[in-house]
Amino acid sequence: MNLNDYKKAVELLNLYSYHYYVLDDPITTDEVYDKLYHEVLEYEEHHKEDILSSSPTQRVGDTVSDGFSKAPHLSRMWSLEDVFDSEGLQKWLTKTYKLDKNITFYCEPKYDGASLNLIYENGKLSQGITRGDGSVGELITQNVKTIRSIPLTIEHHDKIEIRGEVLLYKDEFFRINQERAAKGEAVFANPRNAAAGSLRQLDSSITASRNLVFLPYGVGENTLVHKLLSEKMEYIYALGFKKPPLSAICKDFDEIETVYEEMNKNRESYDMMLDGMVIKVNEISAQIDMGYTVKNPRFSVAYKFPAVEKITTLKEIILQVGRTGAVTPVAIVEPTNIDGVVVERATLHNFDEIERKDIRINDKVIILRSGDVIPKIIKVLTHERDGSEVKFERPANCPVCGSELLDEGVLLKCQNLKCEARVINSIIYFASKPCLNIDGLGNKIVEALFESGLVKSVIDLFDLTLEKLLMLEGFKEKKSQNLLDSLEAAKGCDYWRFVNSLGIEHIGEVASKTLSERFGSSFIDARKDEIVALDGIGEEMAESVLEFVRVNRETILKLQEILRPLEPKQREEAKANPFKGKSVVLTGSMSESRDVIKEMLESLGAKVVSSVSKKTDFVIYGEDAGSKYDKAIDLGVAVLSEQEMRGKIEQA
Repeated sequence: MNLNDYKKAVELLNLYSYHYYVLDDPITTDEVYDKLYHEVLEYEEHHKEDILSSSPTQRVGDTVSDGFSKAPHLSRMWSLEDVFDSEGLQKWLTKTYKLDKNITFYCEPKYDGASLNLIYENGKLSQGITRGDGSVGELITQNVKTIRSIPLTIEHHDKIEIRGEVLLYKDEFFRINQERAAKGEAVFANPRNAAAGSLRQLDSSITASRNLVFLPYGVGENTLVHKLLSEKMEYIYALGFKKPPLSAICKDFDEIETVYEEMNKNRESYDMMLDGMVIKVNEISAQIDMGYTVKNPRFSVAYKFPAVEKITTLKEIILQVGRTGAVTPVAIVEPTNIDGVVVERATLHNFDEIERKDIRINDKVIILRSGDVIPKIIKVLTHERDGSEVKFERPANCPVCGSELLDEGVLLKCQNLKCEARVINSIIYFASKPCLNIDGLGNKIVEALFESGLVKSVIDLFDLTLEKLLMLEGFKEKKSQNLLDSLEAAKGCDYWRFVNSLGIEHIGEVASKTLSERFGSSFIDARKDEIVALDGIGEEMAESVLEFVRVNRETILKLQEILRPLEPKQREEAKANPFKGKSVVLTGSMSESRDVIKEMLESLGAKVVSSVSKKTDFVIYGEDAGSKYDKAIDLGVAVLSEQEMRGKIEQA
């Protein structure tokens, strides 16, 4: 083979790959492809200076990375607003038509995969970047090159960003999970997780073995002059990218609904997982005029498919014990494939739910799965009963430690602080960032300490010594000393952190601050009427505090003696300002950590809470503001950008 033959062979191999991986229309056999591939490989081994960047040999994953560096997108990757029914679609169309009436819509599937941004320069693939936060992602170019539906070179020489979704076809997902199960490895929960995990492998040979597929859905930075999105996408497909299984240009609501219904009806017949349909304004000039909200393009929406329901059999009801002792029932069902995900568990919410729906073991039930939400039982098929069904007996004792459960009606609780389930989870919570922020006391360390017998309660943490820790497997001197230093540093914490770390049912950070500021260490002697009188604390929360203190008074006093938490200082009366006495919610990424901004607002007399309601005065948002921003708009709550917030403070 000479250089000219080599170039022709590379061109022919790429043609074979394009027909096989992009068009799904093979024009040769595997034998012919493999023979020619090895001839090319042999030529390249002896003529390294001639290797073409478009050669299929350049796709082979054989590098292991120490980690992925960050890389910026040339233009931001946006998330889409969701609608869930025809009413939501009509509402979005009404808003969109107010911006421009002379528009059509480009509709295509919404793939359930991992978003990827490809950057081509001078016709060559230069970077592959994960979505990340929309502005910066992880640079995974080596892994991207192993995906055969992504061309290494294209006939477009201006710089361009091509966005799309990396998927695993359903058959490939099941194949990988079968292999992993056979090896005793954890199986992937769904094709999207499998695709995302495969894409971010440090060993690119693993990515190469997974048969990932790339389907483009748009472009970022580009110099294209097309007036319609549909034309622009046809151009992208012509560069060598895979087309969607279905796309359509629609004029109005009725035509969009028709395409949506067709796609939804046929969703199980597609090779890949779909979770809805994306609708975009087709006219590029109109897209530019409409622009973006804080988090979404105004010219596009995701019309989600309805949740999927399946019939299965309830085999067993198991009980889980959380860190506060709350006992939760979980349904174990006959493994059921729901839209590509094998479901074996479903939430039962609480014991009243079991009684209200008369759920029995061996019942035929309908379970519903919607997106990432935990599947739930929505109906019992009582007409299917054959007499083998068994009523579930409400438990009287903890399934872990056997101690008597406190029955609060809807809720059953284990009060035993020495219960294994409570100890491990309560220590993890005790050490977490919003509590005592004990560095080095993660889940695995807590489990190791508990299993060794060194720690059977939170108090035991402070009896640990270097000698004791060095006896444990995996505990070197530096690691052990760091943990002891972190435990020592937790002493003298703010009193509200101490209260929060106790893990009292219904008492979070805000309520802990409220209790601390009012009572300090005397909160353990507070009466119910005094607690209920506090802003934001109701009857149920007050009962929780009283019950916890009643059962754990000695433990609280002992921990208080060890940790010596600081009694809260009386905060000086804040001067008049726009946030004094106001209820504020923070959402999105800010220029400083939200904790710093929260502290600043609290010093101004604001009450910073976690959820939005009609009583909220302001929602202050940063980049990638989430559902809290949307809820504020729906409720008519005032929204301020971080910059606007700072402007108001400066003017005060």
